[in-house]
Amino acid sequence: MAQTDENHREDVAGRANVEDTPELLAYYDELDGHHTGALWTVANKIEPWEPKSTSVPVLWRYADLREKVLRSVDLVTPEKAGRRVIYFNNPGRTDVSAAVGWIYAGLQVMHPGEKATAHRHSASAIRFIMEGSGAYTVVDGHKMTLGQNDFVLTPNGTWHEHAVEESGTPCIWQDGLDIPFVNAMEANFFEVHPDLSEPVAFAVDDMTKTWGNAGLTPGGGAWDEGYSPMFKYEWDRTYEALNAYASVSDPSPFDGTLMEYVNPTTNGPVMKTLGASMQRLAPSERTKAHRHTGSYLYQVAKGSGHSVINGQRFDWTERDIFCVPSWAWHEHANASASDDAVLFCLNDLPVIRALGLYREEALGENGGHQPT
Repeated sequence: MAQTDENHREDVAGRANVEDTPELLAYYDELDGHHTGALWTVANKIEPWEPKSTSVPVLWRYADLREKVLRSVDLVTPEKAGRRVIYFNNPGRTDVSAAVGWIYAGLQVMHPGEKATAHRHSASAIRFIMEGSGAYTVVDGHKMTLGQNDFVLTPNGTWHEHAVEESGTPCIWQDGLDIPFVNAMEANFFEVHPDLSEPVAFAVDDMTKTWGNAGLTPGGGAWDEGYSPMFKYEWDRTYEALNAYASVSDPSPFDGTLMEYVNPTTNGPVMKTLGASMQRLAPSERTKAHRHTGSYLYQVAKGSGHSVINGQRFDWTERDIFCVPSWAWHEHANASASDDAVLFCLNDLPVIRALGLYREEALGENGGHQPT
């Protein structure tokens, strides 16, 4: 059960509760002159009773943003912009340009025949394709064709570029990166490819065809990188697996039917700092509320419904994106009585779990549902 407000009082033994006096204020000034400070003046802020995210729940409606994203094509070129992206700026995280927590995200658009300059960086990145045809990504010489709802990796340190074939249509996809986290670690590097392009050195879609076969590992296949070799996770296979799992299992009361994308060589997360999952809500399904550490960015891959986040209702439909801050109560509901709804989620769970910081709690009141 959640701690009560009574358990969160600051005027209890073990919590800092020092009243200011003229002598103490003068003392603090002296300490400041030596680039030091008294812990008790900040202890309750830096060691809260429970996580207090500065991120706020936000819903970014695709119908509101699509035309604005497309307009950027007429205003800037990929060559000048580097990447033509409209990013999500959470009101509580504008200082680090994050969508939620330490996760950056935005909508990138490219027209047929355009190509973004090849580059690499310390940040890990994902792509989730939203609309258009003919898009492709090249990662360390591996070319991947991209279709709607495909999930694509561009891991840290890999050369990569994005483009749309001349025969294609305007393409929009979600970018997601751990840029704020890597910057917080003061470890970010960025390089432009010396030839401005990454040559294709392997058969098209070779990584998915090699590593994406359920229950099978390529004979003699070896992979020792810290990220998944399966750079592209195709929507059709993912949705098929989700439905198969749903047909033989009971849904989670909090997440419906959820499956995590994994590195096929370790069964661990696809990258060390970013994880992803896909969850299915059956017709009319309504989950119960829970909260957990970690930041979550959802994109509606299929269907429509609503989520309640810290008591606030957000109605969503296909291609909308919304965020759930760390330790925020949340629950989801499918609006359709005849069709399922599917949510893609990008998260920082690999970091949270690796550091032993994961914690989860169910709402024990009101039948497990939040008042709105």
